[in-house]
Amino acid sequence: MRKLILTKILQSLFTLWVILTMLFFLFRLGLPDPTVALVSDGLSPEDRALVIARFGLDRSLPEQYVIYLGNVITGEFGRSFHYNAPVDTIIGERVLNTLILMLPAIFLSYTIGPLLGVLLAWKRGSKLEAGGISLGLILRSAPMFWTGMLAVMFFGINLGWFPTSGMRTFPYQAANFLEKILTLDFLRHLILPTIVITLYYIGLPMLIMRNTMLEVMGEDFIEFAEARGLSRMRVMYRHAARNALLPVVTQAAITAGLAVGGQVVVEVVFSWPGLGLEMFNAVRTSDYPLAQASFLLMATIILVLNLITDLIYSRLDPRVTYRSAN
Repeated sequence: MRKLILTKILQSLFTLWVILTMLFFLFRLGLPDPTVALVSDGLSPEDRALVIARFGLDRSLPEQYVIYLGNVITGEFGRSFHYNAPVDTIIGERVLNTLILMLPAIFLSYTIGPLLGVLLAWKRGSKLEAGGISLGLILRSAPMFWTGMLAVMFFGINLGWFPTSGMRTFPYQAANFLEKILTLDFLRHLILPTIVITLYYIGLPMLIMRNTMLEVMGEDFIEFAEARGLSRMRVMYRHAARNALLPVVTQAAITAGLAVGGQVVVEVVFSWPGLGLEMFNAVRTSDYPLAQASFLLMATIILVLNLITDLIYSRLDPRVTYRSAN
């Protein structure tokens, strides 16, 4: 087991290096020249050269790559071209804003969704199953900006139940992040976008769980459990559901990793200052350090979550460990 974990860690590190290299060259070869944003028209040629040299853009591409690798290893991601501030400071604040929005929605989606999927499999062939499948497909297919705008218009503007933008009602003062979020005002701002994101995500685990459950219900151990006289509900939720969870766990890890990048559409609709919106602005302004660090962070979290998922597999299904060991 330890050898397997070490192998997966090495594979993840190699994958991370490949992603890091691709990000480095893609942003430099595919985006406009960042010196346009760095250098103002009124600067003299000497001052322009000093500004460009300060950010290391006067060096050749291979030199920049070697320096970038060394900086990443030491945890140094440089300074943002746009904000002229350390990248880790900017990302740290934006990530916290995104996580506090996305994680509750993902938790609700991947808690309620699989339970509903089991129910649909249990009621196979009924009107409940047909309605559940249709609703899941509609929620998954509906553009998030559309549902977001409808929620803002109906619950925010017409009914006035929730705020329509931001994390807090301005003006406000907060000494730190915890003080900013541990208020009823923040909770009121959080509820509406969380509901919109949850409705978008809940259809996928529900449908995956339902389809996997239908496959598992034909296995021999399910027939054996029923032959022992166990109730139908216990067989479904205790025995079949545990084995059907594997694809849902995989998808949950991918969704959680991508969620670190935030949902640009939701953050724009609700004016939520998260990482997704910042990544979009970084690409738009050719802010290489900020864009690279943001995408690298998202890739790292996805790889870590996939590694954790592999370990969870062995708990949900011991046969995974047996196959891996051989």
